[in-house]
Amino acid sequence: MRRSVLVTGATSGVGRGAALKLAKAGFEVFATARDEEKAEKLRAEAAERDVTLRTVVLDVADADSCRDACAQVAEATEGGPWALVNNAGIPLAGAVEDIDDAAARHLLEVNVVGAARMARLLLPGMRKRGDGRIVNVSSLAGRVTAPAMGWYCAGKSALGALNDALRMEAGPGGVQVVVVEAGAYASAIQNRAADALAALAARGQTVFGDMYRVAEAGLRESAIRLPGSEPVASAVCRALFAARPRPRYVVGRQARLGPVADALAPVRVKDHVKRAAMGAEAHPLVAYAARRWCTPW
Repeated sequence: MRRSVLVTGATSGVGRGAALKLAKAGFEVFATARDEEKAEKLRAEAAERDVTLRTVVLDVADADSCRDACAQVAEATEGGPWALVNNAGIPLAGAVEDIDDAAARHLLEVNVVGAARMARLLLPGMRKRGDGRIVNVSSLAGRVTAPAMGWYCAGKSALGALNDALRMEAGPGGVQVVVVEAGAYASAIQNRAADALAALAARGQTVFGDMYRVAEAGLRESAIRLPGSEPVASAVCRALFAARPRPRYVVGRQARLGPVADALAPVRVKDHVKRAAMGAEAHPLVAYAARRWCTPW
């Protein structure tokens, strides 16, 4: 029987790459988009690549939208998709004291609550069949925290904790839960985070203006320098292709070595290196090395 998969945040980056790869591999793909215009562009790209996928309009931060999207997919698949890829997410850059409650809540709603909600809505169908898979796309930011990234890292850390709990809870029902953790890769996130830092610096109501300006330049540079999202999309696909998937897929040298270095380094040393990575004053060589290794966007 042809397996179906619902991919959230499928109009760019990892989500788009995974959706197109899965469709080419023969999966029945339901790819979500925030609006119909983006959905149409994704369908057009799929047609250019001679693959077929269906699009669903979805805002993971809206509970009604999530219920409607899941109901639509359940009707098309006679009970719900075999797999869910929770990829939708947004960045949030800025020091903790510069981020207001509304922005923090929205980040958590999209990056954490939305992913949990989608799993909650689709799990009953998976459990009824005794077979299913959930792949949560996270990052190094869930395990290594940096200045001006506190809320983003908090969201990814929370997603990782929920993933681990869900894996233990859903496993006996035949549902395998996997997390994909990636290091930095080129995506729209870098430029969106850089725009946010530039806006915070321009307001002039922060003590971190100089840090934001340096960090902004580093993020824009990394958006050009970093490799693309292809390896991360491939890891998502491997997690769905495998008969017995690993609980965790770690993508990239940065993601593999970062948590080890963070655990072993003395706090004062790693704090200094991370501040250098985000633009604090430091020896130029230290700042360069820090930006190469310690910016987990």
